[in-house]
This record gives sequence, C-alpha cells and structure tokens, in this order.
Amino acid sequence: MKIVKHFFEFIFIVPFFIIFKIIGYKNATNLGEFIGKIFGPLFRSNFKIQKNLENSNIGNSKKDRKIIINNMWGNYGRIFAEYMYIKQYRQNSLSNNIEVVGQNILEEIKNDNKPVIFISGHFNNFELMAMHLEKSGIDLAAIYRPLNNKFLNPLMEKIRKNYICKKQIKKGMSGTKETLKYFKKGTSIALMIDQRVSEGISCNFFNKKALTTTIPAQFVKKFNCKVIPIYIERKNGYQFRLEIFKPIEFFKNENIEIITSNLNKILEEMIKRNPDQWIWTHNRWK
Repeated sequence: MKIVKHFFEFIFIVPFFIIFKIIGYKNATNLGEFIGKIFGPLFRSNFKIQKNLENSNIGNSKKDRKIIINNMWGNYGRIFAEYMYIKQYRQNSLSNNIEVVGQNILEEIKNDNKPVIFISGHFNNFELMAMHLEKSGIDLAAIYRPLNNKFLNPLMEKIRKNYICKKQIKKGMSGTKETLKYFKKGTSIALMIDQRVSEGISCNFFNKKALTTTIPAQFVKKFNCKVIPIYIERKNGYQFRLEIFKPIEFFKNENIEIITSNLNKILEEMIKRNPDQWIWTHNRWK
C-alpha cells in the first residue's frame, strides 16, 4: 500500500533533516549531494530518465547521459538538504550566496503596479526563485504541486508558506480559479511550466508532443499581461545565479497554442544550459 510506503519514506527522511540542521549549511549540502547520488535511483528509475534524455537529444552517448543523471541526483540531494536552510536564505544570512541578474526588471514590475506571470521550471534550487521575488516586494502567489507523500507534504507546505511565498496555490482546477481571483486583485503569479498536466494541451517540447499547461497563455489572452521567464543555476556547491529575463509581450492575434509552444522553447533553452540541473524524473512525454 502507498500509505505504508510513504510512512517509511517519511521515517527515513526526517532524521536526515535533523542531521542537516546540526552539521551546518556547507556540510549539509555536500552530504545531500552524496545521499542523492546513492539513494535517488532507488526512488526513481534511471531507465526512465535515460529515455527522457534520449527524447530530448541531450547527451551524445549513454556515458554522457549517465554523467548527467549522476549529477542530477547530486543536485536533487543538495536541494533536499537546503530545505533546512531556506529560513536563513529568507532572513539574509545566506543571501550573499545568490547573484541576481535583472533585479532592475523586478523594480520596473513593482513600480508598474500591474500583475505579471512568472514562468520557470524545476531547476537548481527552484524554491529560491519565488522566495526572491517575494523578498523583492512583488505581490506574488505561487502555484505548487503537493507532494504525493501525505506525511512529508505538511512539513514542506509549512516551509513554503513561512519562508518561500506566503500565497500558495495548489495545482488543479480549483487552483486555477484561485489563481484568477488573485490576479484580478493585482497579485502576480509564479508557476512551473515543465510538468505534465492532464488539463493542458499537447505541444512540442524538444520536438516531441507533451501535455503542457496553458495558464500563462490563457492569462495573456484574457488580460494582455506580460510573461517573465526566470532561471536559476548552481554555480558551485553553494553559490547560485538567478536570472530575471526581459518581459515577453505577445501579439493579441497569437493563439493559445502558439504562446504555449513559444514558452516551451524558452524552457528548452534554459534546460540546455545545464542539463544536469533540471529534474528529469518527470514523465513529460507520457
């Protein structure tokens, strides 16, 4: 039964959170990388990840892809450890670890006083993006997908609401209505566009059809709003570079399919920068 599996996952994970907190940030993220590389493949099949890389034409050989996968699990592990230090990032004791490019764009958005749509993917460390937007004074609501693990999810939700972004919207139909309500009140929306969604449309993603969310495109059509891509990369074990892209303004005659396809292309280019810093475990082409 899944509930039994999730309980034992929770029992396995919580002691590591305690250890991460005790040993300090740098030691924790290094340990997280080690744990990710050892235990990651036990939770998700590397075969599926290999197929995803092949579908995307990333890596020139199986050997190349094995290196990407190994580094991906290491990055995944570092993110896992860093949840225990999100508070320090929020409260500035670790904020010097983040280099921000395009902060002036956020100031312009804030001064313009019009809501926008921020888009990105599950890059390394993706939680820091919404946190920085809110810290910069952007009135923001972030769409998130609850964890499948019912024991672990409340802990993650608490961390997100307290230190990442106070306004959290659960992914799904009810969440879409909540998103619309927030946006009409002047709140900008941040969402990941890299996960498969049943209510999306089939669009090219690395030249293969993949179900993709249409929320950004729908808001562009309805409100003629700007879309702001945002990207984060790990420069070494402990430093990040967060980039705010220039606002994208679409023509009114562009349909939802064209807008969504163009955003997928932007996402592809982000992934190509550092393939081992994107989470390849999601089955995007199912």
